Amino acid sequence: MNTQDAITQRRSVKHYDPEHRFTDEEFNTLFSHALLSPTSFNIQNWRFVNVTDPELRKNIRAAAWDQAQVTDASILLVMCADIKAWEKDPGRYWANSGPQAQDMIVPMIDAFYRDKEQLQRDEGLRSTGIVAQTLMLTAKSMGYDSCPIIGFDPDSVAKIIQLPEDHMVCMLLAIGKSTREANPRGGQLPLEEVLIENQFPTN
Repeated sequence: MNTQDAITQRRSVKHYDPEHRFTDEEFNTLFSHALLSPTSFNIQNWRFVNVTDPELRKNIRAAAWDQAQVTDASILLVMCADIKAWEKDPGRYWANSGPQAQDMIVPMIDAFYRDKEQLQRDEGLRSTGIVAQTLMLTAKSMGYDSCPIIGFDPDSVAKIIQLPEDHMVCMLLAIGKSTREANPRGGQLPLEEVLIENQFPTN
């Protein structure tokens, strides 16, 4: 399936075959593509908690308004961000570049993020959103469906997965084999309402 078809056919699916399992090869394909997602300064600040324990899934489902896809999907990911990734040995993010690039870019990372708590959190949300879309489109190209989930209590989920203090929970992502068609699209806004040329109008 090409990229345009994956974008067109991707839907947020709620119903999954609870018996279906990904093969190791499929799982590795999914994540080898996810890890190619872009992040600012290449800090790769996304973290994926792959919840396989049935009891933990049940607990997360209880914290997610009893949404069935939490327990039924083949894969449930708690999509997290390491808010302090920028300061954790940042040289490794540019280890494969030449010394000139390392000497220039690595110090910029600290200068850009230090003492900017809101920026650090915003960066986590941006990065996680991008990699979630990569996962969903890759899954669709492999014949699977997915559902990004924001309807849950993040504090409860953070306790369940023992989230470190310098991380944040951004969303849940269910991936698996659907058992029924997605509902019709709710309604798309016209392009002229969402595409602004140069500047927003002043009136």
